[in-house]
Amino acid sequence: MDILYTASATAKGGRAGHVRSSDGVLDLALAYPKELGGPGGDATNPEQLFAAGYSACFENALMRVAREKKSPLKESTVTAHVGIGREEDGFFRLSVTLEVSAPGRERAEIEEFTRIAHEEVCPYSRAIRGNIDVTVKVVE
Repeated sequence: MDILYTASATAKGGRAGHVRSSDGVLDLALAYPKELGGPGGDATNPEQLFAAGYSACFENALMRVAREKKSPLKESTVTAHVGIGREEDGFFRLSVTLEVSAPGRERAEIEEFTRIAHEEVCPYSRAIRGNIDVTVKVVE
């Protein structure tokens, strides 16, 4: 593989610590969510960061598919819901639901673009395939 870009970030203190990208653009405090027994508050968590990255990447893949099909999107959004829970074996596992919206477009067309983006284009979808349950749905 020909690497075009490498992103890096360093975490210190785990889920109750801090994360910072190598260029300093991302510089955030981390906190356990209340749902995981933490204080919550004015800090992010790894699931939010993953949701942000996945939703941005997936929308870009969707826009690429639409362009290649000669039907570019004027307006779209992708919301990633990242869940975390325990499996029967006691280990944590993630799940993702991606909600895709493209107002004013035919649902069947967006469903097809979404399928292609998920199965063929989005590197996040390709990386986690078979490891994380992902549901993709088109919403109004």
